[in-house]
Amino acid sequence: MEKIIFQLEPLTCPSCIKKIETVLQRTAGVESAKVMFNSSKVKVELNEAEVRVEKLKETLEKLGYSVLSMKVS
Repeated sequence: MEKIIFQLEPLTCPSCIKKIETVLQRTAGVESAKVMFNSSKVKVELNEAEVRVEKLKETLEKLGYSVLSMKVS
């Protein structure tokens, strides 16, 4: 299991939390996804054998959020 933190551009609405978490949690290979609104970070636990980190980054960008950085934790 791998943990990654995505730093997004500043989030502007609390409804973004539910949108991001729902889409990521429905992605095969994602064990959990947690959005921290105040810091605009998304913590994701994933099974790297099932999903690539790049796919998650692309998913976030398709939702309209710019990924500023990624960090494995």
